[in-house]
Amino acid sequence: MNLADKIDSKIFRTIGDVADSEGIECYLIGGYVRDLLLCRPSKDIDVVVVGNGIRFAETLRRHLGRGAHLAVFKTYGTAQIKHRDTEIEIVGARRESYRHDSRNPIVEEGTLEDDQNRRDFTINAMAICLNKERFGSLVDPFGGLADLSKHIIRTPLDADITFSDDPLRMMRAIRFSAQLGFDIKDETLVAIWRNRERIAIITKERIADELNKIMLSPKPSVGLRLLDTTGLLPLIMPELSAMKGVESVDGRAHKDNFLHSLQVLDNLAKVSDDLWLRWAALLHDIGKPKTKRWEEARGWTFHNHNYVGSKMVKRIFENLKLPLGEQMKFVQKMVLLHMRPIVLSEDIVTDSAVRRLLFDAGDDIDHLMMLCQCDITSNNLKKVKRFSENFELVRRKLVELEEKDRIRNFQPPVDGTEIMSVFGLPPCSLVGELKTQIKDAILDGIIPNSHDEAFRFLLEIAEKQGIKPA
Repeated sequence: MNLADKIDSKIFRTIGDVADSEGIECYLIGGYVRDLLLCRPSKDIDVVVVGNGIRFAETLRRHLGRGAHLAVFKTYGTAQIKHRDTEIEIVGARRESYRHDSRNPIVEEGTLEDDQNRRDFTINAMAICLNKERFGSLVDPFGGLADLSKHIIRTPLDADITFSDDPLRMMRAIRFSAQLGFDIKDETLVAIWRNRERIAIITKERIADELNKIMLSPKPSVGLRLLDTTGLLPLIMPELSAMKGVESVDGRAHKDNFLHSLQVLDNLAKVSDDLWLRWAALLHDIGKPKTKRWEEARGWTFHNHNYVGSKMVKRIFENLKLPLGEQMKFVQKMVLLHMRPIVLSEDIVTDSAVRRLLFDAGDDIDHLMMLCQCDITSNNLKKVKRFSENFELVRRKLVELEEKDRIRNFQPPVDGTEIMSVFGLPPCSLVGELKTQIKDAILDGIIPNSHDEAFRFLLEIAEKQGIKPA
């Protein structure tokens, strides 16, 4: 097959001309070829040359001119050229061998065939020649094109060797399945299960990177179910695996919280591509296994699972080497607060409760409401309708009260410094108590959110407690 019409552009012709002038073979390879055939946009071009890749990259950069910037990675024998809005990754063809305790290969120069043999999957092993004489010719020794058309993921060579050599490929197979909507070949899937323990030699950072890509896929549950099926999930995220299963007492069972969390995540993925909100959806019930109790009068309960879950988020993020700054705090906040709008939607929606929700959620209120809307997974259509209608009422009240009372992220209009000055108090717990009473009065609608009203209220409650102005 010839694909010259798909790659007939100046950049590819230039790369091919430089290769011809150097007398070496040159090919597009890997993910770029796959995405080209799938008509997926890609700005990252992977090029393999049968020869010295770094030297070729240096020559190519000179031909591309001053707008091209070269970075060389001698340890890996690769080079990268940034040219306008495109990144060109260049490597010399190589063969690889592995030690059992490392995924870092021992590399030797090789042929195109050697380079294709080392690729992870057939759909990533296709190459397109850029040399003028064979420009556009597809080199596909493992039937990657056929697998692409059948939506199949399988390894070019023995899957056990492929995954044992580099266990990260197991995560990549699952990630590609989630991203592309492809099926992993049965024997490839079984090989992942057989080699699952090898994931222990992969760094947490690399695992987290693949997990994040799964989380950002169109339907993240696909990847998470595969992690579960292959036995990888309890090895990389045991807290999530612990949510699986249903327990029954006297015929009364709770729902499978693992499957429920996947459904909430998929619901959210339809309306938001925010990675950290998706993490919040996945982890929102993570505290349920630790808080699950059977009560004769009430059945299964999960008291304070939101509080316990928010505490667990930090340990999960630490274990996966996910960022521990604002992203983690956001996920903790969502997990902690995710029950609040649901409780409101089940009960009478009071102004006071809505003000407190707005105060606690602050600028994240819209994200929280989105998460909670996606948390409605009941098959009872009447229940879903009631929840949805009450959610709309909560939303309207949030807008009305924010416009009227300016509660979001508010600080009590009379601060601690002013209280100490008025009453001649040193820093002490009494100052905090007076501030809290002012805040509660505003949130409960007893006084408006204004300085004059808050100051008048301060004098009243101080007088009742026998505290006199200085």
